[in-house]
Amino acid sequence: MSTSTATYARDVRVTWWYTASSILFLHLFAALFWSLSVFVDGTVPALVLNLVGVAGSVASAVLLLIRYRQEPLEDDDSARRRVWPLVALGVVSAVLMGISAGSLLLGVGFTAQALCLVRWRHGIRLRLVVLLLAVIAAAWFVDATRIHPAGYEVSGFALPLFVAMLAPLTATSLWWWDIVRELDRARRAEGRLAAAQERLRLAGDLHDLQGHHLQVIALQLELAEKMMGRDPDAAVEQVRAARASVDEARRGTRDLAARFRGVPLPDELANAADLLRAAGLSVDLLVDTEADRAPADVLGPVVRESTTNVLKHGGGVSASLSLARHEGAWVLVVENDSRGAASPVGDGAGLSGIAERVGSVGGTVDATRLGDRFRVTVRVPEEVPA
Repeated sequence: MSTSTATYARDVRVTWWYTASSILFLHLFAALFWSLSVFVDGTVPALVLNLVGVAGSVASAVLLLIRYRQEPLEDDDSARRRVWPLVALGVVSAVLMGISAGSLLLGVGFTAQALCLVRWRHGIRLRLVVLLLAVIAAAWFVDATRIHPAGYEVSGFALPLFVAMLAPLTATSLWWWDIVRELDRARRAEGRLAAAQERLRLAGDLHDLQGHHLQVIALQLELAEKMMGRDPDAAVEQVRAARASVDEARRGTRDLAARFRGVPLPDELANAADLLRAAGLSVDLLVDTEADRAPADVLGPVVRESTTNVLKHGGGVSASLSLARHEGAWVLVVENDSRGAASPVGDGAGLSGIAERVGSVGGTVDATRLGDRFRVTVRVPEEVPA
């Protein structure tokens, strides 16, 4: 499960980059190839207008994709209000492109795509795409029959169809990404639930174990108290039995703790990344596919301590966590940017405790500051004695 968790987290990032790059490629392809007509037949003002439109349209698409990636899946009206200036930039740029090329379809098609790059409320996206397709079809008909019929005789059917399909292709691509993101969130929730259930199971076992032994000890001591006056030797035997019960309870607790498995290290890192994201940081997470073989009893507390340090002493907006094997050692790197009154290296950041824990197994800790970035690098041997 741990290996698949790390692999799935990496695949989610790859899926996003594939989705975003595909949308941008289609956007650039349509804009640049349609602009060829302006370069060949257009005037200098039309050429300048077209270049400004293409640049603004691309900038709008990139910024809208960045916003889309950062926004939560839940409905958030305040987040949508913040993207409307970017949508306006895309619409104005699309109008400039359409005017420079003398094409209504070009302007309407890129306007529709800008609208499809917004995270709409549930149920609105499908209706919006259907409406936009009807508007695009009408614009295509008007363009081909009245505004720019000569251009269609030259360009044919393929390029206008490509522009017309930009909006639905963008909407379906982002819809697919939302599904992947929702599945990733469900996976993380499942991991946290499994860890909580395991802890509850341990708590129940510990309660049963200690409850039984404490009840026996209480009865033995009560019996010893009653026998103290009339049979001191028997009372001493009951006290000895109570002490033996204490030893037995202690052994049982140790055995229970030894059988209990903590949170797997890949899940520990994923939980740390979720915690940092919940605090408003942008987090990059990179975990080796065999990270479940790393010493979780050593690195798990280090991950938790480092995450606490980032939250308490970082004051920045981004962080990264990575775990990989390198030259016979597991290397954990926690890096974050710091702002303003961030703590200097080692100042109250719990690094001495991390160094002591890692040093006990032959590992090393390196804390450095690179400009406004603070990095903690922990190395422990692959084979750590139990």
